[in-house]
Amino acid sequence: MKRFHVTTFGCQMNEHDSERMKGMLESLGYAEASVREEADLILFNTCSIREKADERFVSHLYDARALKRRDPERVIGVGGCWAQSVKDQVFRDYPFVDVAFGPGQVHKLAEFLTSDSLTAQGFFEFEGFTGHLPGKRARDVHAWVQISAGCNMKCSYCIVPSTRGREVSRPFEELVDEVRQLAAEGVREVTLLGQNVNSYGTRLRPEPRKFSELLRAVDAIDGIDRIRYTSPHPAHMTEDVILAHAELDSVCQHIHLPLQAGSSRVLKRMRRTYGRERFLDRVALIREHVPDCAITTDIIVGFPGETEADFVETLEVVEEVGFDGAFTFIYSPRRDTEAAEFVDEFVPHEEQVERMERLVEAVQRRARERAQRFVGRTLDVLVEGPSRYDPAQLRGRTTHNKVVNFDGLAAPGEIVAVEIATATSQSLTGSESLLSRVA
Repeated sequence: MKRFHVTTFGCQMNEHDSERMKGMLESLGYAEASVREEADLILFNTCSIREKADERFVSHLYDARALKRRDPERVIGVGGCWAQSVKDQVFRDYPFVDVAFGPGQVHKLAEFLTSDSLTAQGFFEFEGFTGHLPGKRARDVHAWVQISAGCNMKCSYCIVPSTRGREVSRPFEELVDEVRQLAAEGVREVTLLGQNVNSYGTRLRPEPRKFSELLRAVDAIDGIDRIRYTSPHPAHMTEDVILAHAELDSVCQHIHLPLQAGSSRVLKRMRRTYGRERFLDRVALIREHVPDCAITTDIIVGFPGETEADFVETLEVVEEVGFDGAFTFIYSPRRDTEAAEFVDEFVPHEEQVERMERLVEAVQRRARERAQRFVGRTLDVLVEGPSRYDPAQLRGRTTHNKVVNFDGLAAPGEIVAVEIATATSQSLTGSESLLSRVA
C-alpha cells in the first residue's frame, strides 16, 4: 500500500482542502504516513498570503527534494495558493516537482495519480467549487463546510482573488443537506468557510439567498450544537447576521471581524470599502445585540504610506474596541497586487517591527482585561481532547472561541460545564463542574 504525507500552510480553507486531499487519497487506496520520510507521495498545501509563508514552504520543499534524491520514485505534489500564484514558473524553478495544482483543482490530483503519464503536470483552471470529495476530518465532532469559493473584493494587498478566482456560492439546499449528513455522522460543530463568507448567496440563481438564512437553516438541524464561520467582511456585516448570534442558540458568541487598519486613509488605500467609523459602527451593533460576544480581528502593520499618525489611529481602535484576540501581521508585498507597486512608500522594516511591538502589547493587554469577565463564571465547553500543556488536563472551547484547559473526566465531543478560575489573553483555566454534563 502506497503512503502519503500532507503538510498544510495557511488558513482554515487550506485545512479543509487538506482534509479533502486525505479523504480522496484514502479512497484511492493510499494510507497516511505519520512522517514525510515514510511517504511515497509528499504533498504540500500552500499559502501565499505573506512572504514568510512562501519562505517557510520553500524550505520544506527542498527537504522533500533531498528525500526524492534518495528515492527517485517518490512523487512530490504542490497545491494551494502559492502553486497557483507561480503557475508559470513552478516546474522551471523546481524541476523535481511532479504535479502542481491550484486550490480549485484538488480533484485533479487523483487524475494525475491514476494516469499513465510520466511527465510533470499542472492544473490551474478556476472551476468554482470542486469540493465534492470524501474528507478525512481531523476531529470527529467538528467539520468544515465550504459555502463559497473565490472572492470578488479587490483589496490592494491581497493575492487571494488571483489564486482562488471570482466568488461562487454553493446551492443553498446542497449545503443544508451536507450539514444534515454531517450531523447524522456525529458532528456537533460546523465552521462555515468562505473568503468573504457573509456575502454568501447574493448572486445565486434563480433565487438569491442571504447568509443569515443559511445560519437559520443550519441552526434548525438536529444535532448541530455550534455554528462558527470565517471570515466575514465588515462591509457585509449586516444587522440580520448579527441578530442570528442573538436569536439562534447554536450560532456562537464569537465574530472575527477583520479591521486591517484603524485609519480611514489607509483603509481607502487598501481598498477595504469601509472606513474607521463604519467598522466601529458594526462593533457597536454587535455589542448592542450580543453584549457578551467575543470579537477578534486581523491587523496589518506598516502598510505602504502608513504614517505614525495613521498607526496611532489603529492603536486607538484597539483600545476602544478591546478585541478578545487579534492576528497581527507586518505588511509584505505580494506579487501581482496593486500595493506591491507602492515601492516609494514602503515603511522601513525597523519601523514596522517597532509598531508591531506596540500593537501586540496593546492587543494582549486589552484581551487580558476582556478575558477577566469569564473568571468566576461557569461556561459550556466542547471538549477537544487532552491539554497541549498538561496531558492530565482536558482542553476545549467555549462558544466565545476561548480555549479552556481544565480538570475533568469528560470525553472528546462532550459539552460540559466548566467553572473558570483564571484567564489570560490567550486562554482560560478551570475545573469541570459537579453538575457538568450539558449534553
